[in-house]
Amino acid sequence: MDVIQAVNQRISTRAYLPDALPEFEVREWLEQAQRSPSGGNLQPWRTIAVTGQAKDDVIAMAAPILAADPRGQKTDYPIYPKDLWEPYEARRRQVGEMMYETLEIPREDRAARIAWFSNNFRFFGAPLALFIVIDERMGHGQWGHAGMYLQTLALLAEERGWGTCMQECWGVLRPALKDHFKLAPTEMVWCGMAVGRPDPSHPVNQLRSTRAPLSEVVELHGF
Repeated sequence: MDVIQAVNQRISTRAYLPDALPEFEVREWLEQAQRSPSGGNLQPWRTIAVTGQAKDDVIAMAAPILAADPRGQKTDYPIYPKDLWEPYEARRRQVGEMMYETLEIPREDRAARIAWFSNNFRFFGAPLALFIVIDERMGHGQWGHAGMYLQTLALLAEERGWGTCMQECWGVLRPALKDHFKLAPTEMVWCGMAVGRPDPSHPVNQLRSTRAPLSEVVELHGF
């Protein structure tokens, strides 16, 4: 597969077939992703992969916390900045509306929208989930390097015929995940990633989010 093909066909996969991914393939995939770019070769990421009962245990841990408060737990690292400004807020809202339109869930059916969103915390039925861990003492550069690692994982997954969904939503459970995984005092879960073979029959996997035109995000000087 060409890199451009992997980039173009990658989506946030939100429905999966139940087929387990073989351990040797998962190990090989994670080993390949270690070639991801890393400033100073710090490799600031650490990955926890869960499947089977280990994955079910995370889901079971999350459920009562979210039932008590759907907003989750307080964190010093919110998923989005407070009072998100334009054009970013419009982009965020647009992709959400596109998804619910694809699922034929109208705006006024708030219960159905909440029910669908809760699938995030079941990894959308994916057989494998990753949690990306970073040390809180790392700077913004290292967070960027961890993001490159996520992108590398996603593109390598496409090559294997796997789908992925990067799940920042798990950030609302950082304290609980820290306890669950017995992380070091300075470690935190940055985000999750659902992984598996996409369900081609589910309408949500037909969604392709839009991207801003080049003129809106790029300046060319000296050409």
